[in-house]
Amino acid sequence: MSLTPLSTAVSSPSATESPGGGWPLLRLGFRPFYLGAAAFGALSVPFWLLMWYGAITHPPALAPLLWHAHEILYGFAVAVVVGFLLTAGKAWTGLPTPRGAWLGALALLWLAARIAALGAPYPLYAALDVALLPLVAGVLLNVLLRAKNRRNLPLVGILVLLALANLAFHLNVLGLIDWPALHAMHAALALIVMIECVMGGRVIPFFTANVTPGLKIAPWPRFEFAVLGITALALLAWVARAQGAWTVALLALAAGLNAWRQWRWAPWKTLTRPILWVLHLAYAWIPAGFALLALAQAGWMPQTAGIHALGLGATGGLIIGMITRTARGHTGRPLRAGPLETAAYVLMMLAALLRVGAPLLAPAALTPGLTLAGGAWSLAFLLYLLQYAPWLLRPRADGKDG
Repeated sequence: MSLTPLSTAVSSPSATESPGGGWPLLRLGFRPFYLGAAAFGALSVPFWLLMWYGAITHPPALAPLLWHAHEILYGFAVAVVVGFLLTAGKAWTGLPTPRGAWLGALALLWLAARIAALGAPYPLYAALDVALLPLVAGVLLNVLLRAKNRRNLPLVGILVLLALANLAFHLNVLGLIDWPALHAMHAALALIVMIECVMGGRVIPFFTANVTPGLKIAPWPRFEFAVLGITALALLAWVARAQGAWTVALLALAAGLNAWRQWRWAPWKTLTRPILWVLHLAYAWIPAGFALLALAQAGWMPQTAGIHALGLGATGGLIIGMITRTARGHTGRPLRAGPLETAAYVLMMLAALLRVGAPLLAPAALTPGLTLAGGAWSLAFLLYLLQYAPWLLRPRADGKDG
């Protein structure tokens, strides 16, 4: 499996690009969406904790738990996915993706939905929220088909499924369908995990081999297909609430195959490179999450441990790792993490350990554990904003477009 097309999407544009005009924030998709996602990530978790503690007595349009689940996935994680794909789509195809007013309109649509969630009439919030992903899927489909880039078409399919899960969520809240809204959020988490498995399998071994002299990671296409296939089946069984030994076995097998897959990437070679080890540590939460879900399916623990292993450890960790690396590359800066980034990585892993471990190991300390986890999460994104917001708002350091 060739990894070369991904390298340009996550490092820097080609030297043939020419500088462009316009407000720097709207020159490429990663800029407004990474900035918005980081700010929203830093604010939304403390807001959720205040609701959970009862300090906020006027909750948003949704019940607090549903607001938290939905906005972390469709407010935070989807913003990063959109920013990444609008940026990578240009690198994969050489064709322009939205910029200027068109990109600004997409970013404002995302922001309008986040604000509407705080008290607008629910149908208005739902309409604003549902609109973004179909538009982005259409943009990505257009550039991939024009460039005859069929390799990345499955990502369009995942965006469409994410949009359908979001629609199902809102239809349930409006009382129009019976599928539980929380089940729709589990489906969304499963789809985001599939994106992480696909993209992680491309970029993490590529990055690792690229900077490690003598390291060769031989491609195993059939093994990769098997890992992704079993992972998809395990997630489907979990989302469908399939009971019995087969679901436990599928989840356990997905855990083992993803762990074996990652071991082939030589994670021990990255210990001196924070910008790499954060990706390896974050990906390790995927097999951990599947193992915890298998134990939950067997009745040995609550499934929230597995959900937060995937949603906070894997998704949060991979996001903080990728929005630092890709933002550095696409703003013309060296691909290495400084002290602020390294601190953000450590804080994110600490947040995951506290959120997953505290309820299991010390149930009586749940409240302080959640507070510390939420504080570590928010501080990680505040550190990101401190360093990256000025870069995202200014032209590239090397004068190129993007």
